[in-house]
Amino acid sequence: MIHHCEPEAGQRHSPTLPPFTLRRAQPDDEAALTRLLTESYRVLLAPDYRPSVLAQAVPKIGRAQPDLLMAPGYLVAETGGGALIGAGGWTWRGPAGGAAPLDWGHVRHVAVHPDHAGSGVGAILLETVIEDARDAGVRVLSCLSTLTARGFYVRMGFSDQGEVDLALGPGLSFPAVQMRRVL
Repeated sequence: MIHHCEPEAGQRHSPTLPPFTLRRAQPDDEAALTRLLTESYRVLLAPDYRPSVLAQAVPKIGRAQPDLLMAPGYLVAETGGGALIGAGGWTWRGPAGGAAPLDWGHVRHVAVHPDHAGSGVGAILLETVIEDARDAGVRVLSCLSTLTARGFYVRMGFSDQGEVDLALGPGLSFPAVQMRRVL
């Protein structure tokens, strides 16, 4: 799956939408994806999380996960120069690996580089992820959103199921929001 996305005259997305390609992630994207996730979370989550929480959480949540890089539903948005400006996808198993109904999927590690936040990259990425999940037979997508991305997911058709605290390690609780979308 490769999609080329370029802004067109009269397009509804922000005029700052850069040309990019959506493609399936690969294991050799690990270092670039870790840089993208780390920068995105460090900058974009700052208004909603205490600095002490981010200092402890970003090294954990900003690390590319090898199982996601090999998941067929995980995508990266790449510029013509090879820079990753967005990423995200879906899997059958949630982040905790727990069992869920057979027709449920889980949105995982969605992020956009801070320079492209609000440009439409994230919306195009998530629309593609949703379409891919639906085509695979997913009936319901769940997501653990950051507090910062709550509004984005609501705009993308997800319903807010309430806040939860994720245990990222001993003594480290990370506030998140359980989101759900019926496809």
